[in-house]
Amino acid sequence: MSIDSPREECGVFAVAAPTRDVARLTYFALHSMQHRGQESAGMAVVDSGVTVVRELGLVATVFDEPSLSSLTGDFAIGHVRYSTTGANKWDNAQPVTSPRLDGLVALGHNGNLTNSDELRADLMDDRRALEAGTDSELIAAALAAAPGDLAQAAAQTMQQIVGAYSVVALDEHSLIAFRDPSGVRPLSLGRLGDDGWCVASETCAFEQIGATYEREVEPGEIVVLKADGVASLRAMPSTGPKLCIFEQIYFARPDSVLDGGTVWQRRRRMGEQLAVESPAEADLVVGLPDSGTPAAIGFAGAAGIGYSEAVVRNRYVGRSFIQPDQTLRRQGVRLKFSPLEDVIRGKRLVVVDDSIVRGTTMGQVVEMLMEAGATEVHLRISSPPVLWPCFYGIDMADREQLIAANHDVDEIASMTGATSLAYLSLDGLQSAIGTPASGYCRACLTGEYPIALPESADKLRFEADACGRVEA
Repeated sequence: MSIDSPREECGVFAVAAPTRDVARLTYFALHSMQHRGQESAGMAVVDSGVTVVRELGLVATVFDEPSLSSLTGDFAIGHVRYSTTGANKWDNAQPVTSPRLDGLVALGHNGNLTNSDELRADLMDDRRALEAGTDSELIAAALAAAPGDLAQAAAQTMQQIVGAYSVVALDEHSLIAFRDPSGVRPLSLGRLGDDGWCVASETCAFEQIGATYEREVEPGEIVVLKADGVASLRAMPSTGPKLCIFEQIYFARPDSVLDGGTVWQRRRRMGEQLAVESPAEADLVVGLPDSGTPAAIGFAGAAGIGYSEAVVRNRYVGRSFIQPDQTLRRQGVRLKFSPLEDVIRGKRLVVVDDSIVRGTTMGQVVEMLMEAGATEVHLRISSPPVLWPCFYGIDMADREQLIAANHDVDEIASMTGATSLAYLSLDGLQSAIGTPASGYCRACLTGEYPIALPESADKLRFEADACGRVEA
């Protein structure tokens, strides 16, 4: 994980496999996508009815052997969350549920709606009870209010909602997944041998459970998953694809396949292109683990400079509910990274990372490396400057917080203490990815937004208590 990248978003999974242990499959699929969200985890399983288990925390802390053994059924959905709308509290954990017909609909969502205010007002006019503070709850409520079977309800709901969404949902009778017409958030279809089908935010989930990647769920498509096959419904015409560019840069796991290629290879090519565009005289190339590593390897190879691991990441420091005290907090990045002084001492370093967003901690990284004996630290960033906020499912919705929107490259280098600083160009990024720019949402880099923007970007705007007060 980069030290100064955008916050995580969410990961979704669904499986139809009556002859398999669907809860256990969901657990391992979610575990493989833990990088996409570490605030809460949950799953819903259908047997005679819908059973939902969700809680704050990591997948391995939310579920244990007894809880998994109690979750039996023919199909299931799962979710890992980082809050992009709504606070980090139990009410907002997913899957979210809503009464529908004679039962219950459960839903997991990755993305952000941009017409949440309007949709919420319409649902409240219909006297729909809304208890959580998320746009995901709004999608579930819209599904619950729509007529027909779940796929028909989803088709109608997609006419009402605007924004970025990859959704998995189930009721007592069916399991579906659907994706917004621009395809901003990823969603893939996989086959589980001869007796099951699944969808996931990333293909790394398929590898974890022995499924094989079949194809992407198309923008505007609804898929109905059954053990013996998949039915497809074109609910809306595609206006995409506009896959989020930061999936390639940072979010997706390196071994996942996106847009027909592996993420690791594309990140390596980003580093190669960066070395061509912005070389540096140095003794060693290092990457900030983990997302900076492939680009650092590519930079070293293209520049003819040796590559070495020089920073060790503490992999057990994540989104903890146990906060460090003030003394530990001042140590900043040392809670997550430890420098290898024997490797660093006396060396001119090229330090490759995937992005600088807020710039709040990169200076601590440079200081740490200098204290470990580096004589120079040349920062090389394997993406262009982040200049604009995201409204489609990434928690960086305030332009005042974006360092590159308020300072030029020389100023940022000075602020971080780096010997030099360079970013990958926009053209260089697209060349490394190898597919046309028209297939991606690059709004955070260009300010060109493919979907209508919301009136309010405050992610806590729906957090109200019983008296209607908004949470601070």
